Amino acid sequence: MQVFRYITFIWEDYEKEQEKLHAGISKTKGFRYPPVLPVVFYDGVDNWTAATSLHERVLFSDVLGEYIPNYRCILVQLHSYSNMELMERKDELSLLMMIDKLRNMADYERFSEEINETFLREATEGSPEYLLDMIVQIIGVFLSKLNVPKEESDMFTEQIKERKMGELFKHFEGWDVQAIRKEAREEARREARREVREEARKEAREERIHKFLKAIKNCGVIRENAMIQLVNEYQLSAEDAEEKMKLYW
Repeated sequence: MQVFRYITFIWEDYEKEQEKLHAGISKTKGFRYPPVLPVVFYDGVDNWTAATSLHERVLFSDVLGEYIPNYRCILVQLHSYSNMELMERKDELSLLMMIDKLRNMADYERFSEEINETFLREATEGSPEYLLDMIVQIIGVFLSKLNVPKEESDMFTEQIKERKMGELFKHFEGWDVQAIRKEAREEARREARREVREEARKEAREERIHKFLKAIKNCGVIRENAMIQLVNEYQLSAEDAEEKMKLYW
């Protein structure tokens, strides 16, 4: 429906422009509106599942189809295109699409391995300055999604603006990937240590429960009372206490 509104807005603007040039032209028999090709660009991770034709959103369109406006969108799903396919186009849009595909460090590493200086140079060598400025702004937004440090992002986009594609490629490899990997390894080690400590605490608690039940059993406490004491002493649920009784009583 939003695309339908866009199409209508385009036609209304076109009519107003033509009326300014030639008053009354839109009332003439030969006046025609320009064709509008509806394209939906989708950069989500999952597949697009919504309708792509207007009739799919209108009740009884299967019966009254010839009386109801209709169109079908051309769906462009970003994840359907590999970096290699995009680089074959050698244009500004392909560069933006490749940057837009980045979601995490694995995507970045694959991107930095596949992209090459020739593509970067050819994609922007004929771009006017205003378009380069726009590309720089868009790429800056994309890079911020990856939490790329601002100084690194500024350095990268500056190379595009100055068309220094050889320097740009060096900075791809120079982004703080090693530091991020090091932090990831450190976090993995910290997590492993936390798991070891947690496992040790569980084992120690389990041993205390075992000794507790053994001691009160030796004192002649009956099973039902032992279970009540176990629940109170270790704040266990009835189900967990029953499991411990089966193991150690």
